[in-house]
Amino acid sequence: MKEKLEAMVARHEQVQRQLSDPEVLAKPQLLRDLAKEEAELSEIVMTYQRYLKVEKDMAGDEKVIHENEEAELVEMARAELDELRSELATLEEKLKWLLIPKDPQDARNAIIEIRAGTGGDEAGLFAGDLFRMYQYYAERQGWKLEIMSANPQGIGGFREVIFSLTGKDVYGKMKYEGGVHRVQRVPQTEASGRIHTSAASVAVLPEAEEIDVEINPNDLRIDVFRSSGPGGQSVNTTDSAVRVTHLPTGLVVSCQDEKSQHKNKAKALKVLRARLYDLALEEEQAKLTATRRSMVSTGDRSAKIRTYNFPQNRVTDHRIGLTLYQLESVLAGHIDEFIEQLQIADRSEMLKVMN
Repeated sequence: MKEKLEAMVARHEQVQRQLSDPEVLAKPQLLRDLAKEEAELSEIVMTYQRYLKVEKDMAGDEKVIHENEEAELVEMARAELDELRSELATLEEKLKWLLIPKDPQDARNAIIEIRAGTGGDEAGLFAGDLFRMYQYYAERQGWKLEIMSANPQGIGGFREVIFSLTGKDVYGKMKYEGGVHRVQRVPQTEASGRIHTSAASVAVLPEAEEIDVEINPNDLRIDVFRSSGPGGQSVNTTDSAVRVTHLPTGLVVSCQDEKSQHKNKAKALKVLRARLYDLALEEEQAKLTATRRSMVSTGDRSAKIRTYNFPQNRVTDHRIGLTLYQLESVLAGHIDEFIEQLQIADRSEMLKVMN
């Protein structure tokens, strides 16, 4: 581990020198890449420097204990040595976590797709609850949310809603939300008070740049139509809504939220690009051995990942067995504990493979 850390220290020093190089300053993309690398290396280097300092202090205390005859001084050295041993163990564990290779997709923005599943109107209402949960979470994270496409249902909620999230490490946190979310509650329309179970699916896609996915215009069929609101009524007198079909894969994306056909087309292509990029990532991940896959973040998307039980005020994440009796707080966007524990479980799996 020390050889790897020493190499990182050397690379950190090299990057810092490059960041002050006039030639680098004249190249914005290179400057951004180096600044990002410097930020990632800084925490590792600072932790390692503290680790070395603690090792040096421990050696000093051991020397005092073995070579000094003054009882009070020896006792102080022993007490400090115990504290330093504890800190060294903590720092060593932290360095192991920091050395786990990061998913290169984690720093990307994300496109989230929520679709009502089984449960009729109640599933649509639950899809709306999930959308608002992520909306609140995004606000607390300082992320920007933009609706790409929405298909609302008449009584509230959504049959489908697609939105983008822009900010720091969006995909690295939101990727754990992908899967089937299940709700257990008494619907507002249920006169007998029976508890119903409904579901909604969440897909989390890393946002792709044009350089990541090249789309051949000849592979697209673009249809335009008039936007419609709940119940099918027309909400626009012009053909501003856009449906884009990617012929090779059969993927279809429709956008009608903007009044401008050009803006709707741009949004549709953005979603399509993310889906195509995600398909490419899936193919790449399928080539990995089962032991290298993370069961937390890349499991079966049709799997039930979380249950929201209203009568018991309970939310359970089935992947890690974590239950919180704080349903209202969770739906208000306080999902940090779930995401943090999922990240820890994910890294633990990777650490087992590394060892």
